[in-house]
Amino acid sequence: MEGAPMLDTTTFIGLDVHARSIKAVSLDVMTGEVRAATFGYDAGAVAEWVRSVDPGARCVYESGVTGFDLQKRLSGLGVDCVVGAVSKMIKPSADRRRKNDRNDAEFLARMLSVGNVVEVWVPDDECEAARDLTRALEDARDDLSRSKQRLSKFLLRHGLVFDERTPTGRRKGNWTRAHWSWIESIRFAEGADNDVLAYYVDAVRRAAEEKARLEGLVEAEARKPRWRRRVDSLRCLKGVDTASAADLVFEAGEFSRFRNARSFAAWVGLTPSEHSSGESDRRGAITKAGNKHLRKTLVEAAWHYLTCSGRPKDLARGQAPDRGARRHAAKGVRRLVERREALLARGVHGNKANVATARELACWVWAVGLMAEEA
Repeated sequence: MEGAPMLDTTTFIGLDVHARSIKAVSLDVMTGEVRAATFGYDAGAVAEWVRSVDPGARCVYESGVTGFDLQKRLSGLGVDCVVGAVSKMIKPSADRRRKNDRNDAEFLARMLSVGNVVEVWVPDDECEAARDLTRALEDARDDLSRSKQRLSKFLLRHGLVFDERTPTGRRKGNWTRAHWSWIESIRFAEGADNDVLAYYVDAVRRAAEEKARLEGLVEAEARKPRWRRRVDSLRCLKGVDTASAADLVFEAGEFSRFRNARSFAAWVGLTPSEHSSGESDRRGAITKAGNKHLRKTLVEAAWHYLTCSGRPKDLARGQAPDRGARRHAAKGVRRLVERREALLARGVHGNKANVATARELACWVWAVGLMAEEA
């Protein structure tokens, strides 16, 4: 959250965090005194230095690849530390031309001292582990896709393209049983080519096995009491299966932390950009600022509303959503289908209409998830 600095401290500390080092700069807003120190990646040493400067000091570091580990360690040692959203921090051009660890840390301290830091929500260990699991599944899907592409391109370089047809003349699909039988029948004159083919085939099969294994782990995690009601409720929205519902729940953590549906849509980067001045009011492409992982999930789910009906989605075996959330999801399905049809009737480009549908789907996800959360 953004706001005025805390009144019970006059010392603010910026931390420039790297994989093996931390640069700390403290700022006393009453005296103007600035102190700096350098550490290895050692939360204990940082906490000891903070206490020597001012036991009540507030600390901040930028969100990024180092994640939440340091924040959790420092908080466990009694240090008031937050993670600042890097996308919300605007550096003056003069500071950008003088970039070094000390300047970056001092900039963070000054931003925190005037209340210009937007704090990132920090998930607990269970939520972060569940989130990592769904991201690993996405990586496995990407690995499988790349493995298939490598195999296909290798065969294409040798002039081999699967083109078997059904009795009606329709071409059979790739990665079907017929396609695999065709691949397994291929023999090259050169032994090295056969070795390469065996490698690519094995890579595809191993990637498929890992993807299936991770899908099972995600489904098992989604059945835990903490998540199940929300996951089952979100599955009432068409285009949202167990994996994507788990994605949404694990990444959001708590839907109640968002003020409204609009703020949730903004968090996933599906809010239109704006260029307005005076009487001019122009809306542009989506901001793409925020959680790109969920944005991809929602955009892919939105394609279902191109062909599906407005009827409520049938429950799967064992699915136990909140009743109120299920009714609301049924309204959402009907509204999303009507919205998609209206956009296409106006001549809106298909991709643009899909992104608009994804944005509205995000709003329904927030509403349904919140209802299940509060049930």
